[in-house]
Amino acid sequence: MGDLTVSAVAEQGRAPVSVVIAARDASAHITDCIASVIDWAAETIVVENDSIDDTLALAEHAGARVFAHPFRTIGAQRNVAIDRATQPWIFVLDVDERCTPELATEIAATVERPAADSYRVRRRNFFLRREINHGGWERDRPVRLFRSTLRYDERPVHEHVVTHAPPGVLAQPMLHYTYDSLNEYFEKFTRYSRWWAEQQHARGRRATAVDVLVRPPARFVAMYLLRGGCLDGAHGLVLAVLAAMSVGAKYARLWAMGTGFSARDR
Repeated sequence: MGDLTVSAVAEQGRAPVSVVIAARDASAHITDCIASVIDWAAETIVVENDSIDDTLALAEHAGARVFAHPFRTIGAQRNVAIDRATQPWIFVLDVDERCTPELATEIAATVERPAADSYRVRRRNFFLRREINHGGWERDRPVRLFRSTLRYDERPVHEHVVTHAPPGVLAQPMLHYTYDSLNEYFEKFTRYSRWWAEQQHARGRRATAVDVLVRPPARFVAMYLLRGGCLDGAHGLVLAVLAAMSVGAKYARLWAMGTGFSARDR
Protein backbone atom coordinates (compact mmCIF):
# COMPACT_ATOMS: atom_id res chain seq x y z
CA MET A 1 0.00 0.00 0.00
CA GLY A 2 1.36 3.41 -0.93
CA ASP A 3 1.36 6.51 1.26
CA LEU A 4 -2.13 7.69 2.16
CA THR A 5 -3.10 11.20 3.16
CA VAL A 6 -5.31 11.65 6.19
CA SER A 7 -8.29 12.63 3.98
CA ALA A 8 -7.83 9.56 1.79
CA VAL A 9 -7.65 7.39 4.87
CA ALA A 10 -10.95 8.80 6.13
CA GLU A 11 -12.59 8.09 2.79
CA GLN A 12 -11.42 4.47 2.93
CA GLY A 13 -12.65 4.00 6.48
CA ARG A 14 -9.20 3.38 7.90
CA ALA A 15 -7.89 4.90 11.11
CA PRO A 16 -5.30 7.70 10.58
CA VAL A 17 -2.63 5.60 12.27
CA SER A 18 0.83 4.52 11.16
CA VAL A 19 1.78 1.20 12.72
CA VAL A 20 5.52 0.89 13.41
CA ILE A 21 7.20 -2.51 13.77
CA ALA A 22 10.94 -3.06 14.29
CA ALA A 23 12.07 -6.51 13.18
CA ARG A 24 15.11 -8.74 12.88
CA ASP A 25 15.01 -12.44 11.97
CA ALA A 26 11.30 -12.38 12.73
CA SER A 27 9.94 -14.83 10.17
CA ALA A 28 8.11 -16.79 12.89
CA HIS A 29 6.05 -13.76 13.91
CA ILE A 30 6.04 -11.03 11.27
CA THR A 31 3.13 -12.25 9.13
CA ASP A 32 0.70 -12.63 12.03
CA CYS A 33 1.85 -9.33 13.56
CA ILE A 34 1.16 -7.40 10.35
CA ALA A 35 -2.11 -9.24 9.77
CA SER A 36 -3.42 -7.92 13.08
CA VAL A 37 -3.20 -4.29 11.87
CA ILE A 38 -3.08 -4.20 8.08
CA ASP A 39 -6.86 -4.06 7.55
CA TRP A 40 -7.68 -1.13 9.83
CA ALA A 41 -4.60 1.14 10.03
CA ALA A 42 -3.70 3.58 7.26
CA GLU A 43 -0.20 2.21 6.89
CA THR A 44 2.12 -0.38 8.40
CA ILE A 45 5.85 0.33 8.44
CA VAL A 46 8.47 -2.33 9.17
CA VAL A 47 12.04 -1.21 9.90
CA GLU A 48 14.46 -4.12 9.62
CA ASN A 49 18.14 -4.72 10.33
CA ASP A 50 20.52 -7.55 9.47
CA SER A 51 17.97 -10.33 9.04
CA ILE A 52 19.31 -13.56 7.60
CA ASP A 53 15.86 -15.15 7.24
CA ASP A 54 12.97 -14.09 5.00
CA THR A 55 11.59 -11.37 7.28
CA LEU A 56 11.74 -8.71 4.54
CA ALA A 57 9.98 -10.81 1.91
CA LEU A 58 7.27 -11.90 4.33
CA ALA A 59 6.66 -8.35 5.53
CA GLU A 60 6.35 -7.01 2.00
CA HIS A 61 4.03 -9.86 1.01
CA ALA A 62 1.84 -9.09 4.03
CA GLY A 63 1.38 -5.52 2.78
CA ALA A 64 3.77 -3.47 4.90
CA ARG A 65 6.14 -0.74 3.80
CA VAL A 66 9.57 -2.17 4.53
CA PHE A 67 13.01 -0.60 4.74
CA ALA A 68 16.35 -1.52 6.26
CA HIS A 69 18.28 0.64 8.70
CA PRO A 70 21.46 -0.05 10.71
CA PHE A 71 20.66 -0.92 14.32
CA ARG A 72 21.77 1.27 17.24
CA THR A 73 18.95 0.87 19.75
CA ILE A 74 15.32 -0.21 19.51
CA GLY A 75 14.22 3.34 20.31
CA ALA A 76 16.34 4.70 17.47
CA GLN A 77 14.90 2.13 15.05
CA ARG A 78 11.37 3.12 15.94
CA ASN A 79 12.19 6.83 15.62
CA VAL A 80 13.52 6.32 12.10
CA ALA A 81 10.27 4.62 11.14
CA ILE A 82 8.18 7.33 12.81
CA ASP A 83 10.06 9.92 10.75
CA ARG A 84 8.73 8.19 7.63
CA ALA A 85 5.14 7.91 8.85
CA THR A 86 2.44 9.80 6.95
CA GLN A 87 -0.30 9.69 9.59
CA PRO A 88 -0.88 11.89 12.68
CA TRP A 89 -0.94 8.94 15.10
CA ILE A 90 1.59 6.16 15.74
CA PHE A 91 0.87 2.69 17.09
CA VAL A 92 3.96 0.64 17.97
CA LEU A 93 4.02 -3.16 17.95
CA ASP A 94 6.82 -5.60 18.60
CA VAL A 95 6.93 -8.54 16.22
CA ASP A 96 5.77 -10.92 18.96
CA GLU A 97 2.72 -8.77 19.72
CA ARG A 98 -0.76 -8.79 18.18
CA CYS A 99 -3.48 -6.15 18.04
CA THR A 100 -6.90 -7.61 18.77
CA PRO A 101 -10.02 -6.48 16.85
CA GLU A 102 -11.37 -4.95 20.06
CA LEU A 103 -8.20 -2.91 20.54
CA ALA A 104 -8.27 -1.80 16.90
CA THR A 105 -11.82 -0.52 17.35
CA GLU A 106 -10.84 1.36 20.50
CA ILE A 107 -7.79 2.91 18.83
CA ALA A 108 -9.89 4.13 15.89
CA ALA A 109 -12.42 5.72 18.25
CA THR A 110 -9.69 7.23 20.43
CA VAL A 111 -7.79 9.00 17.65
CA GLU A 112 -11.07 10.39 16.30
CA ARG A 113 -11.71 12.21 19.60
CA PRO A 114 -8.43 12.14 21.55
CA ALA A 115 -8.32 13.20 25.18
CA ALA A 116 -4.52 12.88 25.43
CA ASP A 117 -1.42 12.94 23.23
CA SER A 118 -0.36 9.42 24.21
CA TYR A 119 -1.91 6.24 25.58
CA ARG A 120 -0.78 3.20 27.50
CA VAL A 121 -1.86 -0.21 26.26
CA ARG A 122 -2.08 -3.19 28.59
CA ARG A 123 -0.30 -6.33 27.45
CA ARG A 124 -1.54 -9.85 28.07
CA ASN A 125 1.79 -11.65 28.32
CA PHE A 126 2.35 -15.29 27.37
CA PHE A 127 5.45 -17.24 28.45
CA LEU A 128 6.08 -20.63 26.83
CA ARG A 129 2.52 -20.37 25.45
CA ARG A 130 0.83 -19.84 28.81
CA GLU A 131 -0.66 -16.53 29.92
CA ILE A 132 1.06 -15.03 32.97
CA ASN A 133 -1.32 -13.16 35.29
CA HIS A 134 0.89 -12.42 38.29
CA GLY A 135 4.46 -11.68 39.34
CA GLY A 136 4.26 -8.09 38.10
CA TRP A 137 3.61 -8.98 34.48
CA GLU A 138 -0.05 -8.05 34.90
CA ARG A 139 1.02 -4.42 35.43
CA ASP A 140 2.64 -4.19 32.00
CA ARG A 141 1.23 -1.07 30.28
CA PRO A 142 3.72 0.59 27.90
CA VAL A 143 2.91 3.74 25.95
CA ARG A 144 2.21 2.47 22.43
CA LEU A 145 -0.31 4.89 20.88
CA PHE A 146 0.80 8.50 20.52
CA ARG A 147 0.90 11.51 18.24
CA SER A 148 3.52 11.40 15.49
CA THR A 149 5.26 14.45 16.94
CA LEU A 150 6.53 12.38 19.88
CA ARG A 151 9.67 10.24 19.86
CA TYR A 152 11.39 7.51 21.86
CA ASP A 153 14.48 8.12 23.88
CA GLU A 154 17.34 6.07 22.46
CA ARG A 155 18.78 4.31 25.51
CA PRO A 156 19.87 0.68 24.90
CA VAL A 157 17.31 -0.86 27.31
CA HIS A 158 14.07 0.26 28.95
CA GLU A 159 13.41 2.76 26.16
CA HIS A 160 10.22 4.81 26.41
CA VAL A 161 8.23 7.46 24.60
CA VAL A 162 9.11 10.96 25.80
CA THR A 163 5.75 12.46 26.72
CA HIS A 164 4.88 15.98 27.84
CA ALA A 165 1.70 15.15 29.74
CA PRO A 166 0.32 12.11 31.57
CA PRO A 167 -0.71 9.38 29.10
CA GLY A 168 -4.22 8.07 28.87
CA VAL A 169 -4.93 4.36 29.24
CA LEU A 170 -6.81 2.22 26.71
CA ALA A 171 -9.18 -0.42 28.05
CA GLN A 172 -8.49 -3.18 25.53
CA PRO A 173 -5.21 -5.15 25.69
CA MET A 174 -2.76 -6.33 23.07
CA LEU A 175 -1.41 -9.89 23.06
CA HIS A 176 2.30 -10.46 23.73
CA TYR A 177 3.70 -13.90 22.86
CA THR A 178 7.04 -13.52 24.58
CA TYR A 179 9.54 -16.38 24.59
CA ASP A 180 8.12 -19.40 22.79
CA SER A 181 11.25 -21.25 23.90
CA LEU A 182 13.98 -20.92 26.51
CA ASN A 183 16.50 -20.60 23.68
CA GLU A 184 14.88 -17.24 22.85
CA TYR A 185 15.11 -16.15 26.47
CA PHE A 186 18.78 -16.96 26.90
CA GLU A 187 19.73 -15.34 23.59
CA LYS A 188 18.21 -12.07 24.81
CA PHE A 189 19.49 -12.65 28.35
CA THR A 190 23.13 -12.27 27.27
CA ARG A 191 22.52 -9.27 25.05
CA TYR A 192 20.28 -7.28 27.38
CA SER A 193 22.33 -7.88 30.53
CA ARG A 194 25.37 -6.47 28.72
CA TRP A 195 23.46 -3.47 27.34
CA TRP A 196 21.95 -2.73 30.77
CA ALA A 197 25.34 -2.83 32.49
CA GLU A 198 26.96 -0.64 29.84
CA GLN A 199 24.13 1.87 30.12
CA GLN A 200 24.32 2.04 33.91
CA HIS A 201 28.13 2.24 33.91
CA ALA A 202 28.05 5.12 31.44
CA ARG A 203 25.77 6.97 33.85
CA GLY A 204 28.31 6.57 36.64
CA ARG A 205 26.55 3.78 38.50
CA ARG A 206 28.65 1.06 40.14
CA ALA A 207 27.87 -2.29 41.77
CA THR A 208 29.45 -4.19 44.63
CA ALA A 209 29.75 -7.92 45.29
CA VAL A 210 26.98 -7.46 47.86
CA ASP A 211 24.63 -6.35 45.06
CA VAL A 212 25.40 -9.58 43.21
CA LEU A 213 24.65 -11.56 46.37
CA VAL A 214 21.52 -9.79 47.59
CA ARG A 215 19.63 -8.52 44.56
CA PRO A 216 18.89 -11.83 42.76
CA PRO A 217 17.13 -13.52 45.74
CA ALA A 218 15.35 -10.25 46.49
CA ARG A 219 13.97 -10.23 42.96
CA PHE A 220 12.85 -13.85 43.29
CA VAL A 221 11.02 -13.19 46.56
CA ALA A 222 9.37 -10.05 45.20
CA MET A 223 8.20 -11.70 41.99
CA TYR A 224 7.27 -15.17 43.22
CA LEU A 225 5.90 -14.43 46.68
CA LEU A 226 5.06 -10.75 47.14
CA ARG A 227 3.57 -10.27 43.64
CA GLY A 228 1.91 -13.66 43.47
CA GLY A 229 4.01 -15.36 40.78
CA CYS A 230 3.41 -18.61 42.66
CA LEU A 231 -0.19 -18.45 41.42
CA ASP A 232 1.03 -19.02 37.86
CA GLY A 233 2.24 -22.51 38.73
CA ALA A 234 5.41 -23.95 37.26
CA HIS A 235 5.59 -21.17 34.68
CA GLY A 236 5.57 -18.57 37.45
CA LEU A 237 8.32 -20.41 39.31
CA VAL A 238 10.54 -20.66 36.23
CA LEU A 239 9.96 -17.00 35.41
CA ALA A 240 10.92 -15.89 38.92
CA VAL A 241 14.10 -17.97 38.79
CA LEU A 242 15.00 -16.57 35.37
CA ALA A 243 14.32 -13.02 36.58
CA ALA A 244 16.65 -13.57 39.52
CA MET A 245 19.32 -14.93 37.18
CA SER A 246 18.92 -11.90 34.93
CA VAL A 247 19.38 -9.50 37.85
CA GLY A 248 22.46 -11.42 38.93
CA ALA A 249 23.95 -11.23 35.44
CA LYS A 250 23.28 -7.50 35.16
CA TYR A 251 24.89 -6.63 38.48
CA ALA A 252 27.78 -9.03 37.95
CA ARG A 253 28.56 -7.31 34.65
CA LEU A 254 28.25 -3.88 36.26
CA TRP A 255 30.54 -4.95 39.10
CA ALA A 256 33.08 -6.28 36.59
CA MET A 257 33.04 -3.01 34.66
CA GLY A 258 33.82 -1.12 37.84
CA THR A 259 36.82 -3.34 38.53
CA GLY A 260 38.14 -3.42 34.95
CA PHE A 261 37.63 -7.16 34.47
CA SER A 262 34.97 -6.67 31.77
CA ALA A 263 37.51 -5.25 29.31
CA ARG A 264 38.53 -8.86 28.55
CA ASP A 265 34.98 -9.66 27.43
CA ARG A 266 34.81 -7.02 24.69
